[in-house]
Amino acid sequence: MLEISKNYVMDENQQPIAVQISIADFEKIEEILENYGLVKLMDELENDERLTKEEALKYYQSVKKKNVAS
Repeated sequence: MLEISKNYVMDENQQPIAVQISIADFEKIEEILENYGLVKLMDELENDERLTKEEALKYYQSVKKKNVAS
């Protein structure tokens, strides 16, 4: 399991209200979440139609044009 060094932020009543973590730990957590999301998406799309390389490039170009025009 990922070891995370935490600093607790307390309010005036010494109740914990937040946690601080290092940028490095945050980036590790972000990467783990992105990888998990990618795996879930791949699982969901496993039975979807697959495109050929040419079809994928054509689709990518059409999406790219739409996003640039926006």
